[in-house]
Order: sequence, then C-alpha cells, then structure tokens
Amino acid sequence: MDQMNFRLDYRNPQAVAEMKGSALAPNLTGTVQFFDAHGGTVVRADVCGLPPYKPAPQGGQPIGPFGFHIHEGPICGLGDGRNAFMGAAGHYNPKGQPHGNHAGDLPVLFSNNGCAHMIVYTSQFKPSHVVGHTVIIHQNPDDFRTQPAGNSGARIGCGVIKAVE
Repeated sequence: MDQMNFRLDYRNPQAVAEMKGSALAPNLTGTVQFFDAHGGTVVRADVCGLPPYKPAPQGGQPIGPFGFHIHEGPICGLGDGRNAFMGAAGHYNPKGQPHGNHAGDLPVLFSNNGCAHMIVYTSQFKPSHVVGHTVIIHQNPDDFRTQPAGNSGARIGCGVIKAVE
C-alpha cells in the first residue's frame, strides 16, 4: 500500500473559512483552511476566543471541548444566543449516514487558554466539495452517537467556506 504524502504547502489552501463568534463567544475569531490531499482533505483550524472550559453540571453538558463540523447551509446569519447561525442548517452529510459517520463530522477542538489549533485528515470530502457550506463550532463536545447531530449544543462560531482564487 502506498503511503500518503502529506507534504502540503500550508501557504496555499484550496478553500478557507473565516470564523466569527456568536453572543456566547463574541471574541471568537480564526481561520479554517482546507488543503487537497491524496484521497481527501487536510483541515487546519486556528481559532481563538473560545470560552473557558466548565465541567458538566449534574445532568448537563460541559462547555468544551468544542464540537467542530462542516454544515450544509451556505450562510452563518448571527441570530441570537442559543439560536445563532441557523442558516448553517444541519451537518454536511451527502451520503445520508447516521451521526458519527457524517462527512462533516470532525474531531472536537481542545482549547488552551482560549485557543485551539488542529490539523486533521479526512477522506470524506475534497476541498471543492465543501465550498459554499459552513464550518460550525459548538459549545459542547460532540458525543458522535446522538442523532442527528451529536448533542453538541449551541453554535458559538461560524464561517462560510470559500474557494481560494
């Protein structure tokens, strides 16, 4: 089996999403980049302004680590508090898979002093497939089981994925 070559030029992504925060994370900013890779995409997230971690209260959800997904919708539309970014619609799921195997399901973001930096490979899509969709950061971690969206809570960050010319 051939080994994949991940020697990417991190100066030249094929697509990018500039992230903005909701009322629950007004200082959230960052960039999510998409790089064409053998058989898929390398996703690079650099985000700051994430809320501090809070353990789960009895019967509740923690704040952080943060759910991180590609969503179907083409717009963020700020909205209010717990209803922010509803224009992003549901998870990117072109093959109609159950949650945990959506093409848009990505690993959670772990915050360090309000910032998260992650690079992950996915074979679920190419950068051109997600242009025009959105990246969403959720307040709670994704459990990768609960249908349809992993019980990851409020949408606290959003960015529209645009092709890089």
